[in-house]
Order: sequence, then C-alpha cells, then structure tokens
Amino acid sequence: MSELLFKHYELARERFIKGVAELEEGFADVQPEGFNNTIHWHVGHVLTVAEQFMFGFPKKSTQLPANYLELFASGTSPAAWQGEVPSVQQLIVQLQEQATRIKEIPAESFNQRLKTPFLGQETFGELTNFAIFHESIHLGQIQAMKRVIKAAAK
Repeated sequence: MSELLFKHYELARERFIKGVAELEEGFADVQPEGFNNTIHWHVGHVLTVAEQFMFGFPKKSTQLPANYLELFASGTSPAAWQGEVPSVQQLIVQLQEQATRIKEIPAESFNQRLKTPFLGQETFGELTNFAIFHESIHLGQIQAMKRVIKAAAK
C-alpha cells in the first residue's frame, strides 16, 4: 500500500478501535433517540463496508461470514437482527485482522482503475481514501452516541 495512504488508514482504524474499545458496559446495544442504529451496528458496518471496498466482499473475500451483509450493510438495522450476531469484541478482533490484511495489499494496486467508478471514485486508491472518510464519519457517530447515552444514564 502507498505508505502515506496506509498511514492515514492506520490512524483512522486505530482511533476507531480505541473509541469502541473504551465503551462503557451496556452502551454498545443502546439505540439513543434520534439515531437509526446502535454503536454495535456501526462497528459491524465499518468492518463490512471496508471488506467490500478493499477486498470485494462477498464475491472475492470470504474472510467475513456471509450474514454480515444482512446484519451490517447500509439500510440494515439491529431491530431486524436474527440469528447469531457477533459481539463487539469479536468485531474489534476482525477489524484488527482486516487492518493487517489491508497493509499487505501491494502498493501498485492503488493506481488501478476500477472497472466502474463507485461513488465518484475511479481508482482503488481513491476508493481507499473514501473508506478512510467513511470510517471517520462512523467514528463521529459513535462519539456522539456515547455522549447521548451517557447523559441519558445520569
């Protein structure tokens, strides 16, 4: 991976994992008023979307269970979860493992053009930048949710 690009990805992922790992007991599955999902959902969503962007999940990557799309894809909700749902701790381990796999992507891959532009991104490197942006948006949501949940618990 481009050294600078990975440095940015690593920073975003480390901050994301730290923000989730510091959760108070019971916060992950609370859905505060005004929010569409839970922190638990956001963690799984970031993992699943990064796997889609970086490795072509589910067609080209089998690193995550197929049901992650049903649980964590855009438009899904914890209110509809059925069956086995991975714990936040399990998702954190998978985020860490995924970061290691991302770091192993050859640098020349990031200059490759996508077969079809996706969300305005034309190269794999641009898509990687978008993944960093996406992860940061969800970290902001998690931080806001933590504040709201904490205030409501008082």
